[in-house]
Amino acid sequence: MKNILVVSVIGQDKPGLVEQLAAVISQQQGNWLESSFSRLAGQFAGIVKVAVKGDGALLLAALQALPGLDVRGVLDAELADENDASLQSVALTLVGHDRIGIVKDVSTILAGFGVNVEKLETWLDSAPMSGEMMFHAQALLSAPISVDLGHVRRDLEAIADDLMVEWAD
Repeated sequence: MKNILVVSVIGQDKPGLVEQLAAVISQQQGNWLESSFSRLAGQFAGIVKVAVKGDGALLLAALQALPGLDVRGVLDAELADENDASLQSVALTLVGHDRIGIVKDVSTILAGFGVNVEKLETWLDSAPMSGEMMFHAQALLSAPISVDLGHVRRDLEAIADDLMVEWAD
């Protein structure tokens, strides 16, 4: 019987980190299923979903022994069901002038409607004409089917006059 281990990893970025993780997972007879990694401000962070024989404790311990990495794991008994029919998946794109608190305001509105943020990427760049800093966000969300996305959009647009909100299925 195979179990699932989800591992988060963070540490100073350097070449070979993914290879180190993959080598330990392979040595422990784990099967790398899914992952997402990113480099930000010189740090390397990611999450990996691995199928393992047994309870996964040996694999987790071996990963935690890697030098320079903070590794944490969650075993399958603690994982939530990902196939909930009462949820709708939506993609959200936001663009507006940058300001302190914009992520807090957006996340507060989403949480108020019971919307879960599954993936979030944010970045800043300068507006073509004015050079002002523009905030950009792309998010994958899961929302209860009962939630009217029009109401969510209205509340998001009320954050600022210039905030553009786009949904995609």
